[in-house]
Order: sequence, then C-alpha cells, then structure tokens
Amino acid sequence: MITQNCCNDATCVAVCPVDCIHPTPAEREYRTSEMLHIDPGACIDCGACADVCPVDAIASADALRPEQQRYRDLNAEYFDRHPRKASPGAHVQPLPLSIATATDGAPAPLRVAVVGSGPAAFYAAEELLARRDIAAEVTMLERLPVAGGLVRFGVAPDHWRTKTVDRVFARTARRDGFTMHLGVEVGRDVAVAELLEYHHAVLHASGAAGDRRLDIPGEDLPGSHSAREFVAWYNGHPDHAARTFDLSARRAVVIGTGNVALDIARILVTGTERLGGTDIADHALATLAESAVEAVVVLGRRGPEHAACTTPELLALGSLPGVDVLVDCPVAAGPDAPMKLRVLAEYARRRPTPGNKRIVLRFGVTPVEVEGGARATALTVRGTGTGASESIRCGLVIRAAGYRGLPITGLPFDEQTATVANVAGRVIDPDSGEPVPGQYVSGWIKRGATGVIGTNRYCAAETVAALVADHRRGRLRTPSAAAADFAALIRRRCPDVSSGADWRAIDRYERQRGQESGRPRVKIVDPAVAALVAATERDRG
Repeated sequence: MITQNCCNDATCVAVCPVDCIHPTPAEREYRTSEMLHIDPGACIDCGACADVCPVDAIASADALRPEQQRYRDLNAEYFDRHPRKASPGAHVQPLPLSIATATDGAPAPLRVAVVGSGPAAFYAAEELLARRDIAAEVTMLERLPVAGGLVRFGVAPDHWRTKTVDRVFARTARRDGFTMHLGVEVGRDVAVAELLEYHHAVLHASGAAGDRRLDIPGEDLPGSHSAREFVAWYNGHPDHAARTFDLSARRAVVIGTGNVALDIARILVTGTERLGGTDIADHALATLAESAVEAVVVLGRRGPEHAACTTPELLALGSLPGVDVLVDCPVAAGPDAPMKLRVLAEYARRRPTPGNKRIVLRFGVTPVEVEGGARATALTVRGTGTGASESIRCGLVIRAAGYRGLPITGLPFDEQTATVANVAGRVIDPDSGEPVPGQYVSGWIKRGATGVIGTNRYCAAETVAALVADHRRGRLRTPSAAAADFAALIRRRCPDVSSGADWRAIDRYERQRGQESGRPRVKIVDPAVAALVAATERDRG
C-alpha cells in the first residue's frame, strides 16, 4: 500500500514486474494524480517497489498503522474510478528516463550547465548522466552554500520522510561527469551568455522565487506575510532566517487551501515537543515555543469540493494530537463522492474538544482587506456567494496564494503564467516562434508552481529529451572554452565557492548533530558557519 508521503517520482513503476502501480507516467491521469496506487488484484507482493521507494512511502497492507488505514479506501477508490484494462502481468512501460536505447553516432561529450539544485535540477542531471546513448558532463550552479531547493527549504519539517528523496540527489552528485559549484549566483557572478562559452547548453531549473499577490488593501502591513516567507523561515533558508513573525495573538488566518496552507496551519498548532524531533530551524522552534496561537482559520474562495490540498495531506491533518480539525459549514458528500470531500464532511461533523487547539477550514469567502494601523489586526472577507462582509480578528495573516516564477535576464518571460516561454522545455522566442539556441528550462520556471516532487522527474526527462535531440541535430554551438577553464573562472570570481564534497561534509555535520539530539538533522542557517564546517572537513581530509 502506498501512503501519505508518496513523492510521485514513479521509481516504483519502473521496477514493478506485473504493472500493478498506477497511474504510470505513460497514462493520462499521471500529470494530475495526487499519488500512486497499487492494484491489489495484480500485485504479487514481491517487494521491489518498497525497496526502491526514495521516501519509504510503501508499506505492507497488513502493517498499516491505525491512521494509515484510510489509504486502503483511497487505493480502492482509485481503481474503482480507473478500472484496469490490461490483464495482470501485461507490464506497461513508463516513459523512458535514463535507459534510452543506444543509437550510433551520438556526439559526445555533451556539456550542460544546470542552474539550481532542487528536484528539477537533480532529476535533469540524473537523466543526462545516466543515459546510455550519450556521454554527458553536468555543471550544477547554486547560489546558496547547500543544495536541495524545495526539498530542503519547502517540505514541512514534520514530513521528514518526504525529505529522504535527497538520497536520490546525493547519488547523482557522485556520478562521473558531475561537478557542483555552490555559492555562485548566475546573473551576478557569471552571466548566462558566459555559461554558453563553456557548455553546449544551459538548463534553468531555479524554481519560483516569487509570490502570487492578492492585490488587496493592507496586504503589506506588518503581520501580513507570504507563505513562501514563512515556510522558508521555519525551514532555515539563509535569506529568511533573520525574519521575525509575531505569534502573540490567539488566532491566525491562512488564505488558501493548498498543501502549503495546510503545512503552515499544522506547524502553527503543533506542539514544540513534537516539532523538536524534526529538522525545523532552531530559531523557528524557539519562536513557536512562545507562540500564543490557539486557532488557525484556513480560507478558501470556492466551496469544499474545490479544496486545493491533496487527499493524503488532508487525511494527515486529522490525526494531530491535541488539535481539532473542523469545517465551519455542512459538507454534502454521499458514499460515491471523492474521498477528499468525504473527509471534509467528516471534519464538518466534528465538535471542538475543550482545551484543544483548532484548525478551522472555511470555504466560500474572499479576502477583501487586511485591517490594521501599525500592523495587521483583522482580515475582512466577503461571502463569495452572499456578498456579506465579516471581519475576522487575528494577529497573523499568511497569504498562501501560490509561488510565482521570476524573470531570468535575457530570456523571454510570460507574465501571465510566470514562466519562461518554452515548448517542451525549449526556450522559445515569442516573436519569432523559434527556439533560443542552447537555452532550456525545467521545473516550476518551465510549467508553473504545480505538481509534487516526483512531477519534476518527468518534466526534466521531457526537457532533456529535447536538449539531446537538438545536440544530435547539430543545433547547439560547440563550447569555445574547456570545462577546466570554467572551474578556474568560478574560483577567481567566487573565492569562497563550495563543491559537492563540501556539501556532503555539511550534510554529515548536520546529521551528526541531529543524532546527538534525536532529530533527522540540525540545520546550519548561517552561510559563514556552513563555510567554516566545509573548510574544517577539507583540512581534516
């Protein structure tokens, strides 16, 4: 049985000998699926999927914990709605990834600069380096002293199993042909045009570093923050470690009903004795220990049937100790309704427990104004259907309206989608409709801030397929300088640059400190400390 922390990267699909895991990447519903499912009628219980799962999401159905039992129903619901047409044993192969059939005459080596170090970046690097039909060299550039992107700085600290996908990235970083430069910002330390002097192509996988705004009065008052800022703060992002969040009010409001909104609501009401066993940043843990927040109101513009969160995240919310999860309106959900709606109906029937903290889901309300003088003190909302206004008293407003990509200097940007203009990962000049030579995108800057971690695997595979095809057809310029010269250039411009070995040294140090205190890791949030740890390990070596 596949459980809550499924990352959708479909490694399990590739090893299943009897095609019992769905949807596969070759099936239409894969792109919108919340998680993968195992067909009990076809499964032969070989355990191959559990062995390769990067986030330990697969468990024996007989060994499910009480709070995991609903995944039986979720699994059954999927196959009721998507009955299998193939007979057991008729294996449907997934989209090709790193096992492409070798062809003669493929030019080599193909040198690619990958900008970013999150899932989209590492999956692209793996796709390039593990192919059998080409020889590739990958140079990864990351402006921070540590790699991981949203796996490190976006996944909630109490979802530590999801973060174990970083084991896949660490394996890629050890491959022949892989080089990493940390602490290097493309656009500041080295220009995109310069990267093409040393590489055949540049693949941008730097994610979405902006926020979608609400454009309402008071949005920028102190006490009103974006979800991106708050998540980065409690996850120890160096750019946000010094931020302050006032948690002295008893009520907070989170605008949005996606997974990030639920993460924030959960973190705000979870006891620090529980959070103390996670990799949450120490400064955030100290602030949350003094928090007065007792209730978090999560707001959605549309009805409960349009809640943007995934069913596994909604299920996990209901098992928090000492926390009531409530819905403030009746929810109609018959036995044939999707499980997400049935779960919301169950929460709507619950009654508050005296002494418990609360997460209250409210639907059908639109934010109108963040009220306050020196800081946010309330949020005015209007009933989406009724037009009636209401003021919700609160001391903290978190806007979880979504992440937004930012323009990359020199590349065409679509303001409406907040993505670099592209077709299947090839950057396209919108005026001519022609590809921009040597420029490619993957991840959120390619498709928008949608999907889960594993979605990036097939997004990257599509981009790399386009890149390799262009290389074979002679559409990429040959680098005018050697790879060794690029490394020398980086060292001259960034004397404090860190390597993959430095990243692994920091990782070992954080995990060792974590072991000493019963945590997965204790994060370093100060770049200067990270540099000191890396230098100390180099000296020892």
